[in-house]
Amino acid sequence: MGGILLQNSIICGFSMSAYWFNACQACVIKDKCTTGKQRRITRWEHEHLLEDVQRRLDENPQAMRTRRETVEHPFGTIKARMGATHFAMKTLKNVRTEMALHVLVYNLTRVMNILGAKPLMMAMRA
Repeated sequence: MGGILLQNSIICGFSMSAYWFNACQACVIKDKCTTGKQRRITRWEHEHLLEDVQRRLDENPQAMRTRRETVEHPFGTIKARMGATHFAMKTLKNVRTEMALHVLVYNLTRVMNILGAKPLMMAMRA
């Protein structure tokens, strides 16, 4: 099946390509795909990356569970330590700084729990 490139456009900062396939009338799976005489498809320039990620997830369905178990805990801990579900600062620059400080405190706490306070202080002085 051949397609005709209709246009390349930028949508919300993403480079998109729109294709128009007019071979649909002779296609054996047309009824599963489209009700029109042709099919228009829009693809992001990096769509292949999303397809690769989806393929890897299909091959390893436990990957998302492992990711949640590994990654979500630090964010939950940081959120609990903040004492609320919102940031104290306003503006993106200030919120980034606040988040960076929360992450720093989390990481220092982890290092202290793993190494101990004295070895951490000695390493910082070195």
